[in-house]
Amino acid sequence: MSLVSSLKHSIFVRIYAGLLIVCLCVALFAQLLMDTINKERVQSYRENMATGAFYLISQGVGRQESEIQREYWLSDASSLFGSTFRIVPLNSVDFSSSELRRLDNGDTVVRYVDQPTHADVYHRLPDSEDVLTVRISQVTEQQVRAIAVFLLDDLSYYTTLAAKRARLKELSEKFYFPLELKGVNALGLDSDQMARLRRDEVVILFQDSSTSQSNSAIKVIIPSEINDMSIVMGPVSLFNWFPLNLIISMVLISMFLISLGVYALIFPLERKLQLIQVGVNEVSQGNLDIQVQVIGQDEIARLSATFNAMTEHIKRLIESQRELTRAVSHELRTPVARIRFAVDMLADTDDEDSRHMQRDYIDEDIESLNGLIDEMLTYAKLEEGSPKLDLEPVNLKALIEQVVRETNALGKPIEIVGQLPSSKTTAIADQRYLHRVIQNLAGNALRYAETTIVISAGVNKGNAFVSVEDDGHGIPEADREKVFIPFSRLDDSRTRASGGYGLGLSIVSRIAFWFNGSMKVDESPKLGGARFVMTWPVKPLTQTISADQLTQEKSERSFGDS
Repeated sequence: MSLVSSLKHSIFVRIYAGLLIVCLCVALFAQLLMDTINKERVQSYRENMATGAFYLISQGVGRQESEIQREYWLSDASSLFGSTFRIVPLNSVDFSSSELRRLDNGDTVVRYVDQPTHADVYHRLPDSEDVLTVRISQVTEQQVRAIAVFLLDDLSYYTTLAAKRARLKELSEKFYFPLELKGVNALGLDSDQMARLRRDEVVILFQDSSTSQSNSAIKVIIPSEINDMSIVMGPVSLFNWFPLNLIISMVLISMFLISLGVYALIFPLERKLQLIQVGVNEVSQGNLDIQVQVIGQDEIARLSATFNAMTEHIKRLIESQRELTRAVSHELRTPVARIRFAVDMLADTDDEDSRHMQRDYIDEDIESLNGLIDEMLTYAKLEEGSPKLDLEPVNLKALIEQVVRETNALGKPIEIVGQLPSSKTTAIADQRYLHRVIQNLAGNALRYAETTIVISAGVNKGNAFVSVEDDGHGIPEADREKVFIPFSRLDDSRTRASGGYGLGLSIVSRIAFWFNGSMKVDESPKLGGARFVMTWPVKPLTQTISADQLTQEKSERSFGDS
């Protein structure tokens, strides 16, 4: 598996990259949400701050008795304010439903435009279908002083101190900040500010915030006609783009969204682990037919594939053990019975020749038992997954020549043909086990061939192969898989003439498995009999591979191919 593919399917990389993407998306969302909220907050701030001032101006316009007086008053107000006030019909402006509700409630509508920067302010005149409007490019000190003048003008219609206080209390409901009358000495003004008040000038005080709990603000001190009393507007809090409650809200929302993102990343892994846990529980209760669903291509998916391969291997081992036990009990009965019979014959005869003959029979049966035990031990060792394969370059030509020579030495009237590869043709294999495969296949073919056996080997497209074929009756296609089952013989013969114990081809099949190869049987295209072919990779994974490691490798490759 390449580095890129490994990183692509790595759980760590996927979670880390996913968390990075989640955090980035949450950060972008939080920024967008904060911008949206602040846009609404600043719009509300503008309208709330403008409502009180424009209420004063609309009240002043409403007190004018004639149209000419109204025009003069608006002209003076425009000069004082620094922007031109106009009165237009309500239906001449395309107001939205929410803006109309604000105007009907006596509030101010502010339409802010970025390019060029300005704000159009609208306020409905009392008992009229007209609106007062002005365009403001920026908020200036002149406008603050103008509002102070408008406030004094409004209070001039109230003669007593109590009336003025009541009016200020009434106006405070329209303003976004408090309005009150206070004694000058209680304001804590310096001498310069006191002198400006005596000259009937408006004093603007800036209060910088010394803590994060409060915002910076301004106070406007307006001299009044009452001795030693001033009107105090404020404190007027300046707009705070990042108030503590908004920051806390953004942090909590971001943490919640990140937790959702992390859960979305972890949940598939948790689900896969739960499926594996269910499989483990089923196996612990003896259910080896369970198959864990393989989802994705990460480490947990490979673990699921390995788990499935492991359960299949355990199941096959148990079934093989049962078959082996049944077959062994059957195979042992015949030589044991013959030995028992020969022993009885020895006890019943005094003839020396007969006793020698029975002893020879006993030796043959004991040798048969030894051979059977050797075969069973070899098969069991290969089946249980414990052999170590000592891999080395094997010269296929020399090996075929050796097997041909050994097979000819048996003296059978069968022609043994070796189709030899080049003398430089080599394959990585365990020579001892590979020799056993070819020798076993040749011995098996020798029992069923009529005249000819062909043994060949070579390398083709990265795979090595050995092949043994004969000109016998062959194997029916329906029975070709059965020949690799332990103690299976298609002719059901258990006589000495047929030879063998039905384990040879099973051992060959297991050796092919541990070579990471395959074993198949088909019809010989030239001789017409059976052809057995074993193939395996020329380049192994390592020089010494244990069976359990190879099982893991096979499961990972099969998982990767899927």
